[in-house]
Amino acid sequence: MKKFCVLLVVVCLCGGPAIAFAAEGAGGALPYEGWLTNLRASVTGPVAFTISMIGIVIAGGVLIFGGELNAFFRTLIFIVLVMALLVGAQNMMATFFGRGAELALVKSIAALRC
Repeated sequence: MKKFCVLLVVVCLCGGPAIAFAAEGAGGALPYEGWLTNLRASVTGPVAFTISMIGIVIAGGVLIFGGELNAFFRTLIFIVLVMALLVGAQNMMATFFGRGAELALVKSIAALRC
């Protein structure tokens, strides 16, 4: 009886995920995916990288040569500096390590076989 229970549990655990995996590709795009994709392209593009570099230079200059700043203005400068560093770091990492999969080698091997 114990072996039967163990076998039943194993069959249920192995057969259960197949039902869940069947619905993986069903459905369409969510309504907010379009503008999120546009926002990501705007924040990670070359224009955003240039603006972030300019923001880092200006915010650093204001903090170094700004003299006495009140707490609110200093906090705004730090927020601009952090946002510029985040956008710049994301673009630099994408430049150093690339984005996505590189399939050029696979295509060249397939062309050699033909």
